[in-house]
Amino acid sequence: MNRPAATPPGAGPAPRGANSRALGRRALVENVLGPVALFVLFVAAWQGACVLGRIEKYLLPRPTQVCAAAWEHRGELAGATWRTAEAALAGFALSVIVGTLLAMVCAQSRLVARSVFPYAIFLQTVPIVAIAPVIVTWFGQGFQSVVIVSLVISLFPILAGATSGLTLVDPTLLELFALHNASRWQTLWKLRLPHAVPYLVTAAKTSCGLAVIGAIVGEFFAGYSTDSYALGYMITLTAGQSKTDLLFATVACSTLLGVAMFAAVGAVASVTLRRWGVEPQRSVTTQQAAGELSGSA
Repeated sequence: MNRPAATPPGAGPAPRGANSRALGRRALVENVLGPVALFVLFVAAWQGACVLGRIEKYLLPRPTQVCAAAWEHRGELAGATWRTAEAALAGFALSVIVGTLLAMVCAQSRLVARSVFPYAIFLQTVPIVAIAPVIVTWFGQGFQSVVIVSLVISLFPILAGATSGLTLVDPTLLELFALHNASRWQTLWKLRLPHAVPYLVTAAKTSCGLAVIGAIVGEFFAGYSTDSYALGYMITLTAGQSKTDLLFATVACSTLLGVAMFAAVGAVASVTLRRWGVEPQRSVTTQQAAGELSGSA
């Protein structure tokens, strides 16, 4: 019978610190270096195609031209990005407040849930470009209309996710609270809301991106004054003037704004989950939450 090889003197399991460093390097490669390398390759291919193909600037500007336009108009882009961020943050905050309050009401009554949910689906399915002019007609040009458009397009994920979390509670826990004569408010605050936090966090990550989209679409129609315009108006203006390099720079700022909001919401979500002492058991998409909501209703 073969005996296992003896462990050399002084040899032992790898130190825990070494394993941590190895995992850290692997995470760095997978999460940072890979995407950065792919981005560099994409930009290099883009630059090469424009140079070798002699593509005109008004059709497809080179990355160097886009960067030059962004630097030349950095003040305008920074101001426009900030104004769009204000509208998106306001619309997102309102969607969280309104969506959570409506979800709390829907969780208390099936009749209310069945009455509210069709209109929530309507807000999600109707093209925002169709109702944005109506909102501008009702509330006028300016910041308030942009915020309302952002609210409309970002409300449904919050409503669907929060309602699912509030209603899909373990029946045995509900029976336990009923056994101890807990009021509806106590059940809501101490049982339903903690259970809904992971669902609400997932919904917020979806909603924050939609809030940016809604703000930019709202700016297409509502706009601002010519002295203080936001990204949506700037996209329309540069597209009409065939300033494609500045148009690409504006689109890049819009993308960075969406990524920044998603990262900020993700950071706040992590802190919130740790405070509540819960972890998301699964990722709930908007479609899944809507299906669960309609089923529970």
